[in-house]
Amino acid sequence: MNRKGPAPLPEPLPAPITDTHTHLDIVTAGYGEDARPVPAPTDNVIRELIDGAEAVGVGTMVEVGTDVTSSRWAAELAETDGRVLAAAALHPNEAPLLDDLDSALAEIDVLAARPRVAALGETGLDYFRTDEPGRDAQRRSFRAHIEFAKRHGKALAIHDRDAHEDVLSILDQEGAPERVVMHCFSGDFAFATECARRGFYMSFAGNVTFKNAERLRGAASVAPAELLLVETDAPFMAPVPVRGHANHPALTSYTARFLAAHLDRDLEKFCLQLSENARRAFESWQD
Repeated sequence: MNRKGPAPLPEPLPAPITDTHTHLDIVTAGYGEDARPVPAPTDNVIRELIDGAEAVGVGTMVEVGTDVTSSRWAAELAETDGRVLAAAALHPNEAPLLDDLDSALAEIDVLAARPRVAALGETGLDYFRTDEPGRDAQRRSFRAHIEFAKRHGKALAIHDRDAHEDVLSILDQEGAPERVVMHCFSGDFAFATECARRGFYMSFAGNVTFKNAERLRGAASVAPAELLLVETDAPFMAPVPVRGHANHPALTSYTARFLAAHLDRDLEKFCLQLSENARRAFESWQD
């Protein structure tokens, strides 16, 4: 559990961007042994985080569910604040733990029909935390989310850890939705090339700024400008120079600045490109 607390707000960006993947419920309630009750989506502490992000140029965000409860919370937040869209899903590490996976998937299907739920996510495969006995449930859940995304016309936000080949294989077998976002992109140059060939968005989190992230930076270099996104995955992986603090949406600013410098892009033009990419990936933030 992170002990340093929220990082201070960064310098404002020259143009607004989107945090395409955040968990404000976990930011405010914590996790593990230090977890507290999750505040209501209308609680002032939630509004303050969104206001703080907007003040530094992170004007919109996608609140992402990892189970039925957090997906419902995300949908309710999006329905109360026009700066937020929701993503609903069962996290791949959640799927093998459920006694009734089909019932949980049915509830996600219902949530996916809500207008402010812009994506099915985060779904996918995680072979780092789930061993072979649980992977069939992950694959079945992933296939169901792909079907939901296509049927509801929503984006698909993918969690992929140590499962690159199987993620692409299942997407190819099932037929990928029109809009696919590789959340917290974790692949290398070759994997980025395969994602680009398929037209998948690649969303980079704070870990791209870490000293040992040369492979991620190589992937960012090959990602087409029109497929690049940025995110926090808050409260995890706060970027340099605030690594070690609890992450929050305003800190997307640091990742955007870092990538603009790494890719030798004009910061304002880069922010405008990121914003346009997010609008295409998730559609409109307007009520």
